[in-house]
Order: sequence, then structure tokens, then C-alpha cells
Amino acid sequence: EGCLIRRCQCHGKEKQPAILYTLLSQELRPGAARQRCLCQQRRAVCLRTPHLTCQAASDVLVKTINFMKNVAAFHLLPREDQLLLLHGCWVPLFLLGLVQEMVTFEVMEAPAPSMLKKILLSGQSKGQEPEGTQPTLAAVQRLQWCLNSFWRLDLSPSEYTYLRGAILFNPDIPGLRAPLYIESLQWEAQRALRELLHPEGQARFCRILRVSSSLRSIPAGLVTDLFFRPVIGDAAMGQLLVEMLFEVTGWPQAPWLPLPR
Repeated sequence: EGCLIRRCQCHGKEKQPAILYTLLSQELRPGAARQRCLCQQRRAVCLRTPHLTCQAASDVLVKTINFMKNVAAFHLLPREDQLLLLHGCWVPLFLLGLVQEMVTFEVMEAPAPSMLKKILLSGQSKGQEPEGTQPTLAAVQRLQWCLNSFWRLDLSPSEYTYLRGAILFNPDIPGLRAPLYIESLQWEAQRALRELLHPEGQARFCRILRVSSSLRSIPAGLVTDLFFRPVIGDAAMGQLLVEMLFEVTGWPQAPWLPLPR
């Protein structure tokens, strides 16, 4: 009573917003007094401090690509396999970097598009979608849940290193020319990680692999739109990754990334 209730197709005229959603939505605006309908889960969000968060994310991505460059076994692979591993593994490796660097972020409701933008978008063909889509609250909460799960593991620097190798050399990516060799590299990384964990044994090893598998469930589009779209605009993220790995010597000096002031 006395609260402003937004009504929508999620509930009927007399129904109140779901209690579970009310609790979850507090992560977006802690302590918010008014309730919001279930549609809020699907509403667009953006970074609360994009300049700081995007710069931190850019630094992590540079370190992620440098890790690939410094793994000798990676460069022994056919170039086609290097590209497939790059596109297939950059997201979980980047997210693992966010965890290790303790990068935290907050989101807020994205501002509504201007009338001009609505008119321009309405002129697109029905089957055509804009280059980037704004992340939803539900998707960002899932991402934050994955990061929090890793923080609770409290990995050591050595554990991070071996886990990176196990994630990078993923033999399950379709189209690889040397999947058996890549599988052997993954096995070596996992063996080194298991031996490192001998005081705690198999239980912690299995827990680390289980939590790391959750990183692969995060879509590349979400990571790109949330952390990099404010910086790169309409540029293709995949092409920029290739340039970083094979051509661009230092990503912060690339013309499409603003230097810190």
C-alpha cells in the first residue's frame, strides 16, 4: 500500500509482483522502496560507471590476449585452430581475468531510446536486428552469480594459471584440425592443477572445474555489449580480437580504444 505498482502482462489486475523477483531486483537498486513487475527482469540495463568499468575490462582483455600470445603450445597449432580457440574461449578466459583482478561493477536501468532512435529502428526490415542489444537485468545477474561463485573458491595465482590452460585448450570446439593434440594439452593443464591441489584432493579439483564450466554459459554477446560496446561502438568484436592476437601489438594504443586521461 502506498507503493507504486507497475502493471503489465506478467500479472493480472489484482496480482502483486512476485516476492522472489522483488528480492532479486534489490541487487539493481538496493533498498528501493517501490516494487517492480516481473518484466523488470527483461528490462535493459547498462553500467553505472562505464568509463571506469570499461577501462578495467579493457585491461583484463589485454592480459587475456597476452596470455594466449605467451603460450608456446598455442602457437604450434594450425592458424585455423588458433582462431577457433580464440573465438571459442575468449569469454571464459576474460571472465576468469575479471575474477582474478577483482573487477566489480554495478548496473542501472538503461535510459529509454530517444524518439529519433525509435523512428530510425522502426524503419528496419522485420527480420533485421540492431548490431548490439542492451543487456537485461536477468542476464547480468546470471553473470554476477558466476563471478561470485569463483570468488568464493579463493584461487591461488598458480591455480588461475593452470585453469587458464585447461580453458584455452578446449578440444570440444567444432572444426578443430588438431583436436587430439589440443585434448592432450588440456589434460596436461588439468593434471598440473590436480597435482597442485594434493592437500585438498579431488573434491576441490572437481569444484573448480564445475564452477569454471559455468563461465562457458555466458554469451559472448552479453560480455561484448556490457563491457565493450560503449568503447568500440558498432565495430565487430571478433575482428578486433583477431587484430589483437595477430596484428595489433598493444590494444590500448589501438585507435578505437580511448586512452585513460
